[in-house]
Amino acid sequence: MLTQNTLKHAYKMKLRWFVAVSALPFLGVVTAFGIMPQTGLDLVGLKTVSQELALPAIVKNKTAAETTATFWRNERVQRGDTVAELLRRLNVDDDKASEYLRKDVGANSLRQLSVGKDIQAETNADGGLLALRFLNNNNEQIVIEQSNSKFRVTKLPAQLEQRVFVRTGEIKTTLYAATDAAGLPDPVANQMAEIFAGDVDFHRELNKGDRFSVIYEMTYSNGEPVRTGRILGAEFTNQGKTFRATYFQTGKNKGDYYSPEGKSLRKAFLRSPIEFSRVSSGFSNSRLHPVLNTIRAHKGVDYAAPIGTKVKVTSDGTVAFAGKQNGFGNVVVVSHSGRYSTVYGHLSAFGKGIRQGQHVAQGDVIAYVGMTGLSSGPHLHYEFKIDGVQRDPLRVALPDARPISAQQKSAFLRKSQELSGRLAMLRDARLAKLD
Repeated sequence: MLTQNTLKHAYKMKLRWFVAVSALPFLGVVTAFGIMPQTGLDLVGLKTVSQELALPAIVKNKTAAETTATFWRNERVQRGDTVAELLRRLNVDDDKASEYLRKDVGANSLRQLSVGKDIQAETNADGGLLALRFLNNNNEQIVIEQSNSKFRVTKLPAQLEQRVFVRTGEIKTTLYAATDAAGLPDPVANQMAEIFAGDVDFHRELNKGDRFSVIYEMTYSNGEPVRTGRILGAEFTNQGKTFRATYFQTGKNKGDYYSPEGKSLRKAFLRSPIEFSRVSSGFSNSRLHPVLNTIRAHKGVDYAAPIGTKVKVTSDGTVAFAGKQNGFGNVVVVSHSGRYSTVYGHLSAFGKGIRQGQHVAQGDVIAYVGMTGLSSGPHLHYEFKIDGVQRDPLRVALPDARPISAQQKSAFLRKSQELSGRLAMLRDARLAKLD
């Protein structure tokens, strides 16, 4: 047994030596080994071979392609940006250019760029600045170029173009949430609310499932959006009823929105003097006054809004009074076409040029929300009077503006049918997507 165990042990030891020697090449050691034709496994001698290898010569000069290569990078001006930070994001590593852009009067337009403006930089392979391109705050294209260690500033007139966009959406919570989800700019959303304000009460009558489709213009300069244009056509479905609007230019600098049949959608009065505010107190013959703590009539509508919110006159007219008056504090009274008048109370300030006898046009800013007079918080008190008697501004039937003229009816109908067809295609595409 001992002899057998000894033989087994000797065999295992030789096997381990074989495995160890076989593993050496995988551990990075160059070796020469062989297995002798014999029954035993014996380790042979090791020989290390060293050889000097010649390395390729280091290239000290860049190729012509590398020295002439240029790179463009685009960034957007962020709040709090400095010239140095902007150049860092643009991958510009050029002390001379940085010094010029930070201090020279020729680079003022760069240092005054508004937040959100795009800027493009051209650099060489080492980060040296070759050129900067951007639209200044007047939407003129500015090019700052470096040549022979000098800087040249070129100002090019804005290359404006009109682009037409279409958007559609559905109300799930609020109008603004729906327009944001649809990618509709806020100025266009405001226009839509104004266009349909005579038919839809955006304060109280919006329902989940209401839908809208809009065709509108945007002005671009050198590929960058610079201005939101007007709505060309729109439709809004509220509580199952659909309203449509087409913009039609009736004169050289005058236009309006009309129904497909040519009826003006612009009421003689806006339903509300404030956009998207909350009605904090409605028209009532008996209300507990929040300051006097007595029951008395409330012959108007209160719109809760932050101090400084713009107040727009609801129709063309003439300022009959602008000053302090009883519990209204600062107040503006406007007369409209003899029978009608409107009152705007608790104002923090008056609009520019607002005084007695001043003519105002529908939508003009005549004042700003405040809490002057007997007021428990910032809001606008608004009254609508017919023959001197207050009527509920949210429920009174508002007079219409003039329809399209007979002379322009044919041209209008052609345009209306074209836009109505595009809106129908947009609506059908949206319904197909939902299916």
